[in-house]
Amino acid sequence: MNLELFFQRTEVLHKRLADLYQTATVLPWVPADMLPQAFQELHNSSKTLQLAVEELYQQNEELIQSQNFLETERQRYQELFELAPDGYIVTNASGTIHEANQMAAKLLNVSKHFLVGKPITNFLPIEERQQIRTEINRLAEADRSTELLVHLQQRHGECLNAALTVAAVRNQQGQVTSLRWLIRNIAERQQWELPKSKNVSSIIRDRRLYKYSKTENISLNPLQILYVSQGWVKLSTYCETGEEVLIGLVGPGMIFGSSMTSLKIYQAIALGEVELVSIHVSEIAASPSLSHNFLPKINQRLQQTESLLAISGKRQVQERLQYLLEFFKQEIGEPVPGGTRLSIRLTHEDLASACCANRVTITRFMSKLKQQGLITFDSQKHMILKDVN
Repeated sequence: MNLELFFQRTEVLHKRLADLYQTATVLPWVPADMLPQAFQELHNSSKTLQLAVEELYQQNEELIQSQNFLETERQRYQELFELAPDGYIVTNASGTIHEANQMAAKLLNVSKHFLVGKPITNFLPIEERQQIRTEINRLAEADRSTELLVHLQQRHGECLNAALTVAAVRNQQGQVTSLRWLIRNIAERQQWELPKSKNVSSIIRDRRLYKYSKTENISLNPLQILYVSQGWVKLSTYCETGEEVLIGLVGPGMIFGSSMTSLKIYQAIALGEVELVSIHVSEIAASPSLSHNFLPKINQRLQQTESLLAISGKRQVQERLQYLLEFFKQEIGEPVPGGTRLSIRLTHEDLASACCANRVTITRFMSKLKQQGLITFDSQKHMILKDVN
């Protein structure tokens, strides 16, 4: 219906009813008791209808303005999406492509219409697809974006080093409705060189921080090295019996990554609030100064691993625990009155995995050390190794 025409007809109807009502009240030959009550009710009803139509008309004008604004914004977004210097892809919650811009098609060396309907994992090497599937599942629970360093498979078999940033779009119920993917070609980035200064803080300058909470599993990628900006990370593996084995503790200024180990099972767990910086291995290979600055950090990790191996070689569990506590004192100790406080909280399970012993045995030895006054705990349950005179 034409709302403008409906509005005009409503005004005419209201005017006719008003005239009829006035005429009926002034005619001398019409008895007062015969004045139809219906005239008054019709007049009031028509007035209410007119107000409702006026409000509807105003709402319709506002709706038209909103539609015009949204259409303008949609066109603007489409232009930004299509002409963006980086690749953009929109997928459903499981990773099937719904939309892609020109740069994404160019990076993958295919036409845009060819991308639609394809799983994004189709453009990754087989060995890297599980990592993407894992991250997609994590996004259903996490409320943050994540960045992955991958090899993209272009048409005709060429590979491209790329960084994928993916974020989830949710409905009002919190369910993931779509995923937004940003694709950047790392190979075309300007080569990154560290200044000649040995100040390692320049390593993390202008780089994105990835945050993890306590006990959270940190995603590892063979194409990236992770630099710890804040917090502590536990590195571990599993032996044939299924028991966890501690192989390292990584703190501020230290680095780790799956590319630094040959272990098939290798996991990193945040021991508190952790902030990390991701550095692509290709950047390290292309930057002599970056390699030079990372060499001492790699050496630090090597020394730590050798210390843990030496501890695990001790015959007696009590001796292994004694050397382990001394190791922690050197690695994560903070001087306090009367002793050294360990900056991170370690469970008996953590100590057992580092000592290659069971938790019950470690608990028994820890109780003895506490009774002997060699260890205490502060209000935050951090262990304090008492000074021995």
